[in-house]
Amino acid sequence: MENFKTSADVLFILLGAIMILAMHAGFAFLELGTVRRKNQINALVKILVDFSVSTLAYFFIGYSIAYGVNFFAGAETLAQKSGYELTKFFFLLTFAAAIPAIVSGGIAERARFNPQLVATFLLVGFVYPFFEGIAWNQAYGIQAWLKASFGEEFHDFAGSVVVHAVGGWIGLAAVLLLGARRGRYHKDGGIAGAHPPSSIPFLALGAWILTVGWFGFNVMSAQTLDKVSGLVAMNSLMAMVGGTLAATIAGRNDPGFVHNGPLAGLVAICAGSDLMHPLGALVTGAMAGGLFVWMFTLTQNRWKIDDVLGVWPLHGLCGALGGIVAGIFGAKALGGMGGVSFMSQLIGTGLGVAIAFSGGFIVYGVLKKAVGIRLDAEEEFNGADLTIHKISSGAERETLW
Repeated sequence: MENFKTSADVLFILLGAIMILAMHAGFAFLELGTVRRKNQINALVKILVDFSVSTLAYFFIGYSIAYGVNFFAGAETLAQKSGYELTKFFFLLTFAAAIPAIVSGGIAERARFNPQLVATFLLVGFVYPFFEGIAWNQAYGIQAWLKASFGEEFHDFAGSVVVHAVGGWIGLAAVLLLGARRGRYHKDGGIAGAHPPSSIPFLALGAWILTVGWFGFNVMSAQTLDKVSGLVAMNSLMAMVGGTLAATIAGRNDPGFVHNGPLAGLVAICAGSDLMHPLGALVTGAMAGGLFVWMFTLTQNRWKIDDVLGVWPLHGLCGALGGIVAGIFGAKALGGMGGVSFMSQLIGTGLGVAIAFSGGFIVYGVLKKAVGIRLDAEEEFNGADLTIHKISSGAERETLW
């Protein structure tokens, strides 16, 4: 029976890893549908190559930092390791590789290719696993201190903060260091060009792939079959619906907002999906959907932060929101399961944001000084497809955009 349980857990977590791996196609098509045609191929290539670099960084460095486990042994020794342990690496890798996939959407259309690969290696090898170890592996004593001080540890069941807020705040640092796309804003601060999505169908396809895969992201974060919770699935569904409807209303039926609404809700519910009442999940999703529309519009139009896919509002802010409200709607007084502290959630979320933003600023700041991280004016005008991949995708038809 023990062998059967282990085999069942291996299959369960493998299916979860495959579902989350498929989500990376969603990241690719969401970016492809948002950027201009002359940058679409670059969007597809970046996500795949970033995943490959992330695998090496996490295998050689990141997993050891987060969990104290390394794979520097002979094949015979590795074969003797638990199949579950090896498959768990694959599962957690798909989470880690989401960091550069998130960042990619913010820096689209003007970032150099090779420096971004270096940034990916450093982020997945060092920055992300540092906070992952704190939140999910009791590393560095932070969780013990939170429990002693506020009665409960920081709780993030499926990564609202560990994955999404960290990715979004790293993305903000990268966007600020890159600057806006040329022609996006006038020198006096006015908006010069809106750069509308190039393909709503591809954008919608990316959103749907992400939405479907998210149920593996959340439900299979249980990591073993006996811990699977229907509550996580229900809460994910309710948050998705709340995010969609709130973004539809706040965004006045704009299809870009409509298709990012469910993603905002799903980002926010990750942390407390195993604790909240479904009504709390619905409210959480609605708050996130509205927050995304409001902050995307504010950052783009008033603050002139050219975050192409809105990764900071979507992942950075909605992820932080999810980490904090888990300490509210997860409480028994509001129908939750309990076992969570608002102060622990607030401090843990703030720590994740601080590590992510400072780590991202250091990585991209050093690369900017050392080798440069941005395409020059002519390269950006021609588009990343032609400049980086030597493939024309209709850039000559976009010179008036």
